[in-house]
Amino acid sequence: MIKCLYGLSKEKDKNKETEKAKELARMLAEHTTYHQNQPVPRLESAVEEEANLDKQTIERLIELVLNEKPARFSAQLLQIFTSNYSTKLGQGGYGEVFKGHFPDGRPIAVKLLHSHGIDKRIEEQFMAEVNTIGRTYHRNLLRLYGFCFEQKTKALVYEYMENGSLDKLLFENKHEIEWDKLYEIAVGAARGLEYLHHFSPKKIIHYDIKPANIADFGLAKLRNRDSTNITMSRVGGTPGYAAPEIWMPFPVSYKCDVYSFGVMLFEIIGRRRNFVGESQDWFPKQVWEKFDKGELEEILENWEIEQKDMEKAKTMVSVALWCVQYSPEARPPMRNVVKILEGGAEAATPPNPFQHLISSANVHSITCSSSNSTADYDADDTTIMRKKLDSLCVVSGSRFSS
Repeated sequence: MIKCLYGLSKEKDKNKETEKAKELARMLAEHTTYHQNQPVPRLESAVEEEANLDKQTIERLIELVLNEKPARFSAQLLQIFTSNYSTKLGQGGYGEVFKGHFPDGRPIAVKLLHSHGIDKRIEEQFMAEVNTIGRTYHRNLLRLYGFCFEQKTKALVYEYMENGSLDKLLFENKHEIEWDKLYEIAVGAARGLEYLHHFSPKKIIHYDIKPANIADFGLAKLRNRDSTNITMSRVGGTPGYAAPEIWMPFPVSYKCDVYSFGVMLFEIIGRRRNFVGESQDWFPKQVWEKFDKGELEEILENWEIEQKDMEKAKTMVSVALWCVQYSPEARPPMRNVVKILEGGAEAATPPNPFQHLISSANVHSITCSSSNSTADYDADDTTIMRKKLDSLCVVSGSRFSS
């Protein structure tokens, strides 16, 4: 899951997470008392089973939490935490999300994965992925408290975000959040993705970046750092947000997340969906047309972006246009995106990302570079930063941080 925080120092944030771990450990140590007091008759046998966990099991759960590793919960215990899945928060391609509470009162989000959406291949990866995600620690990523892996129930237990997902802010309460806060959210999401791609214990590809998933990590696909790309017969992704190569029999890399992030940036900038109603006009293409004609400021004013925020908005547009380039090699790595959004470099003028839509004769090969010269960028460290004097303002390709 990706979350966006502002106003918290790293030290305070770490201290807060440590306290959370200690609280959860105390909760697990006292959970037998909780079970005995729960008025859930139809789950009586399950409660009795959980209450009879031996001391060694409880100590193991405490050890996992204190060492910031995900704990394993039974299906029956998740039913208790969620009051038999009574409060649904939302749903996605992999499953449904329900609100619950730990015995200490702390709210949690339980993502119940659809059994029909998890084939044997994914089942085999589930435990390894949970272990990796559980050790993936970043202030812009929701914490994974634990999981359930049983024949009929497979679920992930995350910390709960009170404000919900980004799509509600953008499309339901779009006038209740200031534009500069949306910019901070965009930067925070970029930092979270940068960490997943470049700094996590294993490289993690999200595969389903969209506003509804900024607070919903989903089931990521892990890959080894020494693997440049992977080929999959079927992957996650949402039409309208997913990169073109997701739907083709071509190698897929972390650049598919970069594409989806760019699509999401357009929705953040305009506070609107990229498709509205029956209209076939795709919002990112409309933005490109205005950008290409030098009329970008006009459309930004129509989105009620104030003059003081105009430069940041223009930067977001440039970054978004780079991110949605048709060729994966033309898209920037997230470390470059973060650097530009944070003001550490200036974005170069992007090429037309929709040239392949003009005519079938102009369709690019998905495995080749875009219309620009390959001297402008390479597959690992796409240069989208403007040349200043006689040097390139790029991030070093050997080390990256979030």
